[in-house]
Amino acid sequence: MRITRRLEFDAGHRIPDHASQCRHLHGHRYAIEITLTGGIIEAAGQPVNGMVMDFGEVKTIAKAHVVDVWDHAFLVFRGDAQVMQFLASMPGHKTVVLDCVPTAENLAREAFRILDPRYHDSYGNHLRLERVRLYETPNCWADAVRDDAGL
Repeated sequence: MRITRRLEFDAGHRIPDHASQCRHLHGHRYAIEITLTGGIIEAAGQPVNGMVMDFGEVKTIAKAHVVDVWDHAFLVFRGDAQVMQFLASMPGHKTVVLDCVPTAENLAREAFRILDPRYHDSYGNHLRLERVRLYETPNCWADAVRDDAGL
């Protein structure tokens, strides 16, 4: 069985080497979908009976480790010296420094890396993170999928 929980957040970024508009500072209303696989829990009398995982718990974990961290932050590549210097000049600015350029592809992969160890098989139902889909716009997204190399 597969289940998916969708959450949204706002963040700024730039793609320093981009040939077009994305090289400028800008922001997006991102959406992230967390897809988990596992068996349906059979635990009569327990709140998770009949579920793979409670959607509320899926949300709580994703918010704590990715969504709330990235929401209303500027996601900046560590190698983007000009923007790093600019952001450092603003005390208290919410900045997330990444070891990769903040493209949709890299952000999806990073979210997968962060979240993968957070979803634990607590009920013997073989729960695991299967996919993180990150929408940069309603029409553009990237999928980080467990079966892909490096995940």
